[in-house]
Amino acid sequence: MIEFKAAVLDSCTTQRPFTDSTPLTMETVTAQPPSTKEALVAINAASLCRSDLSVITGVRAWPMPIVPGHEASGTIIETGKGVEGFSTGDQVVLVYQPQCGKCSCCNAGDVHLCEPGLAANRAGTLLGGESRLSVNGEKIHHHMGLSAFAEMAVVSEHSMVKVNRDLAPEIAALFGCAVMCGAGSVIHTGNVKAGESVAIVGIGGVGASAILGARLAGASRIFAVDSDQNKRDTALALGATDVIEAGPDAAGQIIEETAGGVDCAVESAGMHDAFQTAYDCTKRGGRVVNLGLVSPATPYSLDLAAHVTGAKSIIGSYMGGCNPQIDIPRFVDLYKQGRFPVDQLITHRMPLDDINLALERMAASQALRQILTP
Repeated sequence: MIEFKAAVLDSCTTQRPFTDSTPLTMETVTAQPPSTKEALVAINAASLCRSDLSVITGVRAWPMPIVPGHEASGTIIETGKGVEGFSTGDQVVLVYQPQCGKCSCCNAGDVHLCEPGLAANRAGTLLGGESRLSVNGEKIHHHMGLSAFAEMAVVSEHSMVKVNRDLAPEIAALFGCAVMCGAGSVIHTGNVKAGESVAIVGIGGVGASAILGARLAGASRIFAVDSDQNKRDTALALGATDVIEAGPDAAGQIIEETAGGVDCAVESAGMHDAFQTAYDCTKRGGRVVNLGLVSPATPYSLDLAAHVTGAKSIIGSYMGGCNPQIDIPRFVDLYKQGRFPVDQLITHRMPLDDINLALERMAASQALRQILTP
């Protein structure tokens, strides 16, 4: 058996500040050694995503108790039987959607939609269907097959992408979620072409990554919409050409500026009003990309007749439509070339022990990406 420190969530809470309610407690976790097709990874850096906050508050339902964390990098320290393509000492980016490689989605090339991977995530297990974690004999669930807010993690080999050791761990961590969800949603899901106009509604870590993706795609105008002045300033620094204050007039301003609306709007805030703004500011025949995770109970009304005459496409984006084994190395290369400055997404660095402070800062919308190190 292996023992290490991990941040454990026993039950959901919305009581703030999280620095006082301390929903996550650092516990000594016992882990079984990696089984067939699994690896033990020492976590080098993890970053906090707003989706992690939804685990804490219960907006997204997960089995409890659980070790959260789904965006991280690490070093392989042990492999189980049958692991292929990985060795002890490899630096890996951890990927929150494992790909079985055998289901109809994987066979069609849509590995981000892997059904067995999704089922395992929802059950709080690894891809093989088992949990490897416990505290005092009580089973602890895995978050997204990773449970990265910890010193170590047991993961499926299908949840790892190898990257060069010269890539800084804190940068490597970003490629597991923020980069794929943000930039991937613009490049793959939105299929943005050079010269097109883009609106990104919600400038958190993923929205900021989407701005970088729009720059890579060659968008002619990039509108960044957010209620926070600091985030609008950040958007300009990242390459947005225009910033708009979020509100009921935001879509109208974009329509006026573009004489009809943008070619593609990306909703990355996980809020009803943000999606409405994205939909309204998209031109006739344009694309609306929805990647924010709202509460499953959130209703939305669509004028079907107007939708038909507007001929807009609404496209859900999961993991940015990326194939991690292909896209992460490509994005890393672009970063190394200086064309994709994802390091600008990092706003804070702190020890893992300060995880509840990081949660509170995320809940207050005062951060893009916060790097946690064990």
